Amino acid sequence: MDDKSLMENILLLEKGVCDLYMHGAIESSTANVHQAFNTALNDSLCMQDDVYKKMSGKGWYQTEQVEQNKINTVRTKFSGQ
Repeated sequence: MDDKSLMENILLLEKGVCDLYMHGAIESSTANVHQAFNTALNDSLCMQDDVYKKMSGKGWYQTEQVEQNKINTVRTKFSGQ
């Protein structure tokens, strides 16, 4: 497995962990449990961001600029709600 594939897998795993921790925080029944999940979520979000920055720096995670007319269409669609 090459480095790019390894980093993609790590990023996907981190995203999944963040989702689990977020739901754990939302569903927590006590303040202590909520805080534990919240702390774990914040730590995982930081790790996810680090992985993303490394991938982006190597050109392995590329993003596209959205056309302004598409942004305006979405903005108009949801502005009336």
